[in-house]
Amino acid sequence: MSPAGAGFGKPRVHLRQIDSTNSFARRLAASGAPHGTLVTAGEQSAGRGRQGRGWNAPPGSSLLCSWVIREPEKLLSLAAGVAVAEVCGERAQLKWPNDVLIDGRKVAGILVEGRPQERWAVLGIGINVALDPDLLPEELRDRAGTLGRAPSELEPMLERLRTLLDHWLVVPDGEVLEAVRGRDALRGRRISWGDQSGVASGIDADGHLEVELDGGGRIALDAGEVHLSRP
Repeated sequence: MSPAGAGFGKPRVHLRQIDSTNSFARRLAASGAPHGTLVTAGEQSAGRGRQGRGWNAPPGSSLLCSWVIREPEKLLSLAAGVAVAEVCGERAQLKWPNDVLIDGRKVAGILVEGRPQERWAVLGIGINVALDPDLLPEELRDRAGTLGRAPSELEPMLERLRTLLDHWLVVPDGEVLEAVRGRDALRGRRISWGDQSGVASGIDADGHLEVELDGGGRIALDAGEVHLSRP
């Protein structure tokens, strides 16, 4: 990966309202935008989370940003997760592969998209900085969380995130994995995915989620979404 450095986050394109910062950043990346190019928005109407879910954010509620990454490393999503968790605070945990939780509620999400054959990716990050959960659709209110900050903290938090990404995107894989394991929200918890279930047992050396299967045996998940089972 190219070093982050002082230019990481430049040039920056800020839009008052956009459908998706990731979509805009993908177009920039495909047209040759340099490593570290940053797209931010005050409001997002058609953002994407994993599994095609929407990530919409009313004005002034969330930090919405996407970064062009050249020569992405395999642990890009996990390294970004550590940076986001540090921004969110000591209580923040990482739900593999790319959610940040506080008290079991999702306060931030990460979505990596790109073209591996062209050696670039777009790193999309959304953080509920000042979101009012009461304004969310009812089906999301028991799962979504907020940092409870003021809208005025969006720009300082973006600068803090830039500094942390500057660090975490270039450190050795071993340090990234150690940090992820230290904030692992799934270890020892019963989870399910597809029609299978088991108990999460940690993150392996490749960044995969290790699971002890209910029927015996062990598996390492390299992608996909898992769900915490209800007690």
